[in-house]
Amino acid sequence: MTETTKTHVILLACGSFNPITKGHIQMFERARDYLHKTGRFIVIGGIVSPVHDSYGKQGLVSSRHRLIMCQLAVQNSDWIRVDPWECYQDTWQTTCSVLEHHRDLMKRVTGCILSNVNTPSMTPVVGQPQNETPQPIYQNSNVSSKPTAAKILGKVGESLSRICCVRPPVERFTFVDENANLGTVMRYEEIELRILLLCGSDLLESFCIPGLWNEADMEVIVGDFGIVVVPRDAADTDRIMNHSSILRKYKNNIMVVKDDVNHPMSVVSSTKSRLALQHGDGHVVDYLSQPVIDYILKSQLYINASG
Repeated sequence: MTETTKTHVILLACGSFNPITKGHIQMFERARDYLHKTGRFIVIGGIVSPVHDSYGKQGLVSSRHRLIMCQLAVQNSDWIRVDPWECYQDTWQTTCSVLEHHRDLMKRVTGCILSNVNTPSMTPVVGQPQNETPQPIYQNSNVSSKPTAAKILGKVGESLSRICCVRPPVERFTFVDENANLGTVMRYEEIELRILLLCGSDLLESFCIPGLWNEADMEVIVGDFGIVVVPRDAADTDRIMNHSSILRKYKNNIMVVKDDVNHPMSVVSSTKSRLALQHGDGHVVDYLSQPVIDYILKSQLYINASG
């Protein structure tokens, strides 16, 4: 497949990140590597979206702290960003709402129609004024204005770093104003751009728990967006999917990362990292990056068993 015909992907991970672990970042890296190896996808960005404070999970520290820890964890990444939109809402947001927000935002930022799994876009940007010459949001006078897949890729990447997933100073988090005038965009040649939910097999298994997820939301998450699953502790993802009619229905929209890396739960588990902190276990360095550890100690987080 050519660069033009490959599906361009943004990976979105929602969660408590209480705190964010090395394993969470490794999930992004492993998912990207696997998708690239399939030859069908180009991963152009990753989004970490911490949950709202009102989620109500026991021991959940303030989003102010969790956002900073996430920012510290990805500070050396050139493609993963932290987005505070979910934390800044008035109340808790469903995973489905977060996915839809980023899809709609990407439409506005890139000027591109994002495709769903089952309804890939066959049309470039619509609604352009017929009597005006379209101009790109970011224009370089030294290059041809002819739209190309490479340009839309660069545009999305720039948008991820500048607008969608802002990398602000640690002390202050901002996000794009949805009412901002993002300017007029040019027509781009057809590419397929999708936002996929990145998760572990534990979240996939939670889809099988009756009443835990809204079925309409599950239809949108799995049916419209799609999921990339990084298995943990050699989980049998086929068995998990067979326990849910919706997962069986949209099995082709669920991509399970298959590689040679053993991914023990303890490497990803925020709970295990908190216990290590509370017990003064030196193995905490196996779970958390040093900047995150330093911030936790400085802020005296997770000292008590309650959080």
